[in-house]
Amino acid sequence: MPAKKSGVISGRRKTTSVSSVVARKVSKVRDVRKVREVSKVALSKPSARGLVADVYSIAGKKEGVVSLSKEIFGTKVNKKLLSQALHVYFVNRSTHAGSAKTRAEVRGGGAKPWRQKGTGRARAGSRRSPLWVGGGKALGPKHRNVQLALPKKMKRAALLSALSTKANAQEIKIIANLEKIEPRTKIIANLLKKLELKGSSLIILSANSKNSDRNVKLAVRNIQNAKISSANNLNAFEMIKNQNIFFSREALADLPDLLGQNKSITKGANA
Repeated sequence: MPAKKSGVISGRRKTTSVSSVVARKVSKVRDVRKVREVSKVALSKPSARGLVADVYSIAGKKEGVVSLSKEIFGTKVNKKLLSQALHVYFVNRSTHAGSAKTRAEVRGGGAKPWRQKGTGRARAGSRRSPLWVGGGKALGPKHRNVQLALPKKMKRAALLSALSTKANAQEIKIIANLEKIEPRTKIIANLLKKLELKGSSLIILSANSKNSDRNVKLAVRNIQNAKISSANNLNAFEMIKNQNIFFSREALADLPDLLGQNKSITKGANA
């Protein structure tokens, strides 16, 4: 009797189903898209410089440094919470707008095409079967509204983790007199060029600068990798997505009030 070869069980190969292979490939593609869309974040220890950010003028000259609040930029980074917050933003951004008609929604198909037996052809009950040309779509996409919600405390904690991540990576910069510039694209373009930055940039203005932020918006709107946001509209997704974060002095001063840090400090002092 011939000996059995090692690693072979009864001469059969271990095969993998096609559906599992396709599912694995689709999941990998989705993960790659997410990784490409979201910038690589530095979740490492704080740098040797400490919690400081460089201050630049509109002309791109360094004017000094400013110390950042430890309660906002020095919190412990919660990786799991930050990942959960990004997942919520990913899901809420997708539209799921595709819609295909089923056999119940396609017009026609009321009469049976031919009798059940005696014709030599396969039996058919409707011309709108998914097997027929012009028929309905089996298991096609349908419009659905998927919205995930994140509690306020979790959303705030995720934003603090994102701000701390950017502070650790030294990717936060302060622009002096940013809200007093003229509405010219050349000013912001020269500023970004002199700083020699790579990747996209997010410029954050004060929540109270409704009249003066119009000039900044006009100066930034024609720059491809630059975007404007307000201090009261910050979220973890925008912070992580952009590699360079620019705060105006007024926007940086607004953060403690917007994130409720002054209230927490007052409560701790009274206790």
